[in-house]
Amino acid sequence: MSVLAANPHVLYREVQYHNKDQQQQLWSGGGVGSSLLLSQRTSFGCSWFDGRNKDLCKKNSKRDLKVAASWPGMTRPTSVEMEPIDDSHHLDKILLQAHELSQPIIIDWMASWCRKCIYLKPKLEKLAAEYDTKIKFYCVDVNKVPQALVKRGNISKMPTIQLWKEGEMKAEVIGGHKAWLVMEEVREMIQKFV
Repeated sequence: MSVLAANPHVLYREVQYHNKDQQQQLWSGGGVGSSLLLSQRTSFGCSWFDGRNKDLCKKNSKRDLKVAASWPGMTRPTSVEMEPIDDSHHLDKILLQAHELSQPIIIDWMASWCRKCIYLKPKLEKLAAEYDTKIKFYCVDVNKVPQALVKRGNISKMPTIQLWKEGEMKAEVIGGHKAWLVMEEVREMIQKFV
């Protein structure tokens, strides 16, 4: 029996009958920790899964079909929106909070007119979801903030992705090349400091 499911690796492995006349349950145990329960109640004592009583099953007037599924890790976000930094005071507050938690932060210095910046932003937001509890991601649009903040970050090219720890900039990646290379460099930078 093949079934379409949210996960193509889900296979039905075990059938359990509980009170044969009233209810049948079909459990699957495909994948690591995943489970799917498909149960059906029928009014005449036959079940949709029971091939012996096909005529009675066609005559059933009431059926309750319930499906419940759970896959571990599905509660984690797939992307986390980067919080914008507005000015130097806001950056100081973020750095102080990160220092108290002894966590590094990533700042994406970008511009709304920069195509590579726009292309990298969703990729960085997906990366932020991977490091959701270990590191916070922020973005700065250099055209919407005071130039004092841009000078503080020592930004000359965009996109520039910086890692800040203990109140100071520790490493940076300037993203003028292919996005997958930039993302690999950002991952390596994070691995060094997390």
